[in-house]
Amino acid sequence: MASEHITIMKNLCVCPECKNNVDLSRYPSVTTGMVIECNHCGMTLLVKDIAGGKIATEIVDEGK
Repeated sequence: MASEHITIMKNLCVCPECKNNVDLSRYPSVTTGMVIECNHCGMTLLVKDIAGGKIATEIVDEGK
């Protein structure tokens, strides 16, 4: 009997503004350069880097 091992990589993204985990279920394929929104504070975030299951973001300042 053959068995398959499926590894699901769950990315973690913490909002730099409110320090809460961002719900990434609305973004099934997060890539560098993508703009996402924090579901807690509504801050718009730019994905800068994805490494080791962690997503690094910076706040997008649309007002300036």
